[in-house]
Amino acid sequence: MLPLPPIDLKDVRQKLATQFRPWERSFQFWARAVDIYTGYKVFQLRVSFVKDAKKQEEMWERQHEVAADKIYAMCSDMGGFFLKVAQIIGKPDLAPAAWVKRLVTLCDHSPATPFDAVQLMLETELGRSVGEVFERFDVDPIGSASIAQVHRARLRGDKSDIVVKVQHPGVQDLMMTDIRNLQAFALYIQKTDVKFDLYSVTKEMETQIGYEFDFMREANAMEKIRKFLYENNKKTPVVVPRLIRDLVTRKILQSLTLAYGQMILKNGFFHADPHPGNILICKGSKVALLDYGQVKDLPDELRLGYANLVIAIADGDPVRALESYRELGIETLSTCENEQKEMLKLAETMFDTKLPPGVTMLQPFSEESSIKKIAVQAFPEELFSVLRTVHLLRGLSVGLGINYSCAEQWRPIAEEALFRAGRLKGKDIKARSRRGGLLRLLWRN
Repeated sequence: MLPLPPIDLKDVRQKLATQFRPWERSFQFWARAVDIYTGYKVFQLRVSFVKDAKKQEEMWERQHEVAADKIYAMCSDMGGFFLKVAQIIGKPDLAPAAWVKRLVTLCDHSPATPFDAVQLMLETELGRSVGEVFERFDVDPIGSASIAQVHRARLRGDKSDIVVKVQHPGVQDLMMTDIRNLQAFALYIQKTDVKFDLYSVTKEMETQIGYEFDFMREANAMEKIRKFLYENNKKTPVVVPRLIRDLVTRKILQSLTLAYGQMILKNGFFHADPHPGNILICKGSKVALLDYGQVKDLPDELRLGYANLVIAIADGDPVRALESYRELGIETLSTCENEQKEMLKLAETMFDTKLPPGVTMLQPFSEESSIKKIAVQAFPEELFSVLRTVHLLRGLSVGLGINYSCAEQWRPIAEEALFRAGRLKGKDIKARSRRGGLLRLLWRN
């Protein structure tokens, strides 16, 4: 009998750990999510017996603080996709102040992959050793995010430094597991508490995050957006930068808003992940957009439907907003009084950086919330990237203490898009464009 080959116990343990890791993450997510959710449900029952409004507010603040610690721990411990979740919900306009205070520190929290794993991945992909390809390759990364990290390097025979982006090993399978768990949770929540089509939102997140693992697609997207912005502006609003910190101003926010208005409404192809970690300020206060893993190519019918909605929001026109909802495929159900007013308020809350009067943050569980009064039964998945971009811009503006309306700034760009599609007459554009110098300036740009 031939002797049995030796068993590599370390390899067996590694394979078993890899195989069971998605199950472990699923258990972690559901245990923590159920704990946070039931905590709020029990609290809602308890606070309903308190009649004093001031005491209710104090109780809510304490409950938000307790939940914030739990959400922070979940996102921090699990990392990956949940760091992106923290980026989405950890903004002053969208979440309770206690959540924002805890989650804002997670943007730069992603742990780096050890260099030996980076080196192995690079040499496997390139088919050569790191020393053969690079004259210099920094061991410590410049930065690390949920999907990848970046290293400064220099190619052999070249005098310029470059940035090499390396994907964390095994992260794609884990992220897809996390997203599917979140989808199941979203289905339950939208049936019980939040009358909004959250499942479609998470499906679009699955699509967009899936794109982030395709680095070739990212490179092509970056070139396409660069070409568009340079061809459509005498001086492009955003550039590929050399980093200079602490120069964020109103002018920079306006540059970002202008660039996104052009990308979304004129071209339909846009960078869909403008969180603070992807925005750098360069010499001369120029703005740089980084990381083109999440880009969106919006179909013309949605692009033009959204242009129509932008004008409706800028004009405060509830009839036009309702028409835009139907054109975009947003299905709503309402039994509230003054439905048109609430429909416009919902549009402003979802798709403008300036919150409606009296609204300081989105509170989907509040009885006065438009999302409570008007159920969003269907929301097109492809429109989620626009929604997320607007909310990220709003988060930046709230954080800077600048209250402005992207709909008002985008209005002339939306008019131009509709005019070119034959849906708006020239006399209408001329009449509407008299309202402000900034709008005329944006139109010329």
